[in-house]
Amino acid sequence: MNVPTEPWPLPRVVVAAPASGHGKTTVATGLLAALRRRGLTVSPHKVGPDYIDPGYHALAAGRAGRNLDPFLVGAERIAPLLRHGASVPTPADIAVVEGVMGLHDGAVGRRGYASTAHVARLIEAPVLLVLDTTAQGRSAAALTLGMAAFDPAVRIGGVILNRVGSPRHETLLRDALAEVGVPVLGAVTRAAEVAAPARHLGLVPVAERAPESLAIVTALAELVEATVDLDAVLDLARTAPALTTPAWDPVAAVGGPAGTERPRVALAGGPAFTFSYAETAELLAAAGADVVTVDPLRDPALPASTRAVVIGGGFPEAYAEALAGNATLRAELADFDGPIVAECAGLLYLGRSLDDVPMCGRLDLSARMTGRLTLGYREAVAVSDSPVARVGEGVRGHEFHRTTTDPQHGEAPAWRWDEAEHGFVTGRVHASYLHTHWAGQPAAALRLVEACR
Repeated sequence: MNVPTEPWPLPRVVVAAPASGHGKTTVATGLLAALRRRGLTVSPHKVGPDYIDPGYHALAAGRAGRNLDPFLVGAERIAPLLRHGASVPTPADIAVVEGVMGLHDGAVGRRGYASTAHVARLIEAPVLLVLDTTAQGRSAAALTLGMAAFDPAVRIGGVILNRVGSPRHETLLRDALAEVGVPVLGAVTRAAEVAAPARHLGLVPVAERAPESLAIVTALAELVEATVDLDAVLDLARTAPALTTPAWDPVAAVGGPAGTERPRVALAGGPAFTFSYAETAELLAAAGADVVTVDPLRDPALPASTRAVVIGGGFPEAYAEALAGNATLRAELADFDGPIVAECAGLLYLGRSLDDVPMCGRLDLSARMTGRLTLGYREAVAVSDSPVARVGEGVRGHEFHRTTTDPQHGEAPAWRWDEAEHGFVTGRVHASYLHTHWAGQPAAALRLVEACR
């Protein structure tokens, strides 16, 4: 791989907000689609561990949506990962980075670490602040000024007003923001806002409703074209300094392929398993694997010559009956003798049942939906040797689920965090609720490929 190393004046902008629910995803996705419709090559990125927004970003931009999460991969990798994502498969004309939660909200108790503001500093990008202006006037200017002053190293270069009530309301807001010297680059009325269906804390994944998702992205592009000054956004993005850090390189990260053989590794995909980072497949390929995709909803068998399987997260509860209906693949996975790595939804799929619907039966556990959301970053230590971790090895991950398993861990647990054991290691299977980003622990990819032998 030819890794870019020279300074690159990549235009880039971070779309942020004072809190969740202000319309970041609406604006970011609409911007990506509108800029692409102008003929620009746009690189989409998302702050934090979110898997769903990047799916909409990818649909809007026509290339993989990628995450920038200092907690999961380390602050030192954020700019290199941005440059990598903006370089493949072709160099982008602009990068649009959607933030997470409020601008200054990050990992709990870490003073803004892994926040949108933190990432904006790491990639030296100006911030485009999206404001829900419902029931406020001049206070919007005070809020913007406070957001900027809280961390002077974060440059708020413009504001997009969202849910504006009337032309008079818009004039009041524009006048107030002019007083504090922050330009308004767009205004979206309440009537014009485009809604997308939600599940848990985010949108319904793109793969679950592809035609409707495409229609939403098209509507968002038209909304942004009609309400946002795209030329002003481009001018703002061009104020970012050149990227001087070399691009992240998956080959360098794993140290090269594990031997000359290219074992086939199947990654679960399709509507039921949409939670996967683009770098996972890149690292496996760099480690020497032949990476293929299997859809447990539709494919009756693993691809021929599969030597290992990676099953990521998703919303299997929405597809439990259909997954159960694919009995031949379930049986094959129950008897598969190669390494299997499963995260969250993958864990549930490998169990005996999910809400009394039969699953693969590879793991001796039952799972059920609950009314409780388990969510947050985790610092874990491996308790058992497995195809992806060694005892005592520390990793950082993220939990996001509304299910529980019985038992909650196996006789050989996968991880320990918060003074409790979690997950299952049995034979060559490693399964737990923990989502990890392998760019932060690239040895996992190399070990999995080596374990194929």
